[in-house]
Amino acid sequence: MTDNAIFFQFEADFVDSLRCIPMQVRLKLDTCGVKLNLAQWHQFTATERQQLVELPCHEAATLAAYRDYLQHLVCHYQGSPAKTLSIDTNPSWLNAQAMPAEVKAQAESLGYSLTLTQWQALSPLQRFALIKLSRPGHENRNFQAALAEFGLSQTPCQ
Repeated sequence: MTDNAIFFQFEADFVDSLRCIPMQVRLKLDTCGVKLNLAQWHQFTATERQQLVELPCHEAATLAAYRDYLQHLVCHYQGSPAKTLSIDTNPSWLNAQAMPAEVKAQAESLGYSLTLTQWQALSPLQRFALIKLSRPGHENRNFQAALAEFGLSQTPCQ
């Protein structure tokens, strides 16, 4: 495993087998503009999943290589490429100056008040995780676990 293979504690129940798509891969998917579903992920071998965890995807060249490799895998297993997504040139997880409303609302629904200072102290991957875990329709049972893991659960609403 490489240094950029970061897993969260709230993902611990599936990290060993990579049966679910970890947050770091979900971030790469959003970054390279590919929509991958769990059924497609399950078609990949353990080695291929691990490669998707470890491969870089943060500069133009590595982003294109990641997207090409991912689409190659999807085409290999299902005969056609995965759906593509528009790539946000200013994603909210990179904006430390503004906490998304859905993150704030999800925290408040659990009785916590997140401050901008706390948001700014998070890494982009941590901010990405909170954004994903707070989206409507997402199974956000791990949101509170993520708050605790990121040291944010100690700020109850007054």
